[in-house]
Amino acid sequence: MRIIPLNNETKQDILTTLLKRSPAQYPEYEAIVADIITTVKKDRDAALFSYTKKFDGCDINAANFRVTKQEIEEAYAGYDQELISVMEKARDNIVAYHEKQIRYSWFDTKEDGTLLGQKITPLEKVGVYVPGGKAAYPSSTMMCVLTAKVAGVKRIVMTTPPGKDGKVPACTLVAAKICGVSEIYKVGGAQAIAALAFGTESVPKVDKIVGPGNIFVALAKKAVYGHVSIDSIAGPSEILVIADESANPRYIAADLLSQAEHDELASAILITTSKAIAEQVSVEVDNFVKELPRTEIITKSLEKYGYILVADSMEDAISTANEIASEHVEILTANPYEVMTKIRNAGAIFLGEYSCEPLGDYFAGPNHVLPTNGTAKFFSALSVDEFVKRSSVISYSRNALEEVHEDIEKFAESEGLYAHANSIRVRFK
Repeated sequence: MRIIPLNNETKQDILTTLLKRSPAQYPEYEAIVADIITTVKKDRDAALFSYTKKFDGCDINAANFRVTKQEIEEAYAGYDQELISVMEKARDNIVAYHEKQIRYSWFDTKEDGTLLGQKITPLEKVGVYVPGGKAAYPSSTMMCVLTAKVAGVKRIVMTTPPGKDGKVPACTLVAAKICGVSEIYKVGGAQAIAALAFGTESVPKVDKIVGPGNIFVALAKKAVYGHVSIDSIAGPSEILVIADESANPRYIAADLLSQAEHDELASAILITTSKAIAEQVSVEVDNFVKELPRTEIITKSLEKYGYILVADSMEDAISTANEIASEHVEILTANPYEVMTKIRNAGAIFLGEYSCEPLGDYFAGPNHVLPTNGTAKFFSALSVDEFVKRSSVISYSRNALEEVHEDIEKFAESEGLYAHANSIRVRFK
């Protein structure tokens, strides 16, 4: 990996380079996505079947479009039972973590007859997109579905692209069964997002769409936002490691590559105050790359978006980490908890040498659907909050309103909204 000194110039160059990976930087695909959405709105199921033939190379029709209970049971029965046990443990961890996020309705009353409150209502229907293509993602299935179920969502509709044989990967079906989801449709890409957003003969229109996907999925989610809600417009995976001289260079190298193997656009960055650590990590990365599969993907990722930055101070390292606002931030320092208090922008923070990023991807419990491309400055991890609505509740008695009605009338009239004022005044004429 390249080793470069951290200064204002190199920091700005890296930020500019990383932002080029954003889905917003691919306008040439927007017209394709818009055409797909328009066609799905018009031709509905027929469009989904046609696009699945075109993009996934398999024949899907009304008879085999929805995954059957038998397909799910067969996948489960033929799957590695030890891996099922691991997935069930992960399920329990994910549920336990997200149950702590649950918000409850509340009401505050006063003696004058005033009642104010907040009513929490789960969304009715949620669409979960599970990507296919280069890999299968049962972990993403679990993160999205279980969080929605903990929030109280009653109907969860999953879409995922089928293979050329017309089947959904067994691991995805097993994850769906473990999470208690049986409504699964064999469709992927922008066409799946359009179906969830507007509905077809088979696929119901949902209230919100969540889950990661490729550039076409990301742009489709962006296009349908407003017709439905979405979690975020996800970009490529990324990891940033902050390390001092106490860190283990072999661990750092392994963790950087855990994200670089996702795809060619993935970003892996180390910021360290130690030149010796920087050099050792670079050597370890080269050694691992020779041993690991997906070498071509890792190499391209590191060539374009992999950096080892040597900082003059930990303060500079932390400041740069906050500017980059990475999806995953690992802190491998002598006192990671102190550094953590200064990290403002990160999707997920991992503390200490035994808290590596894949722990969060698969097992610990916190959600791995995280903000990318610097959006951790204003977005958060997928949570129970994403699947509920908050309604304000207001109730005043006559006496309570009488105390303040002239104030409200004056306020409304100051905005030139006399019908507003009259709505209050008429009650006391």
